[in-house]
Amino acid sequence: MMTDSKRQPTRFAVCVGTDDPDLLTPRMIYQVLPDDDAAKSGYLRVIDNEGEDYLYPAKYFILVDFPQPVQQALLNTSVPVMRSIEAELIG
Repeated sequence: MMTDSKRQPTRFAVCVGTDDPDLLTPRMIYQVLPDDDAAKSGYLRVIDNEGEDYLYPAKYFILVDFPQPVQQALLNTSVPVMRSIEAELIG
């Protein structure tokens, strides 16, 4: 189990460009997952419109720092449609 001292903070980014509007939407906020190897190569791992984590060029995003209440609200928002469908099938 990961301790709080080693836990990486939740990060978010705003999409500012894309080559596939089905997977990324400009001006939409995406959760960024930690991936040091991807970052070294100029990529970010984000949860895209299909609810999947995938690598995208970092130039497609601007990282944003939100206050904790905003972060919590974003994490509690069930936006990717595919994720909602999966939850219904499992539940």
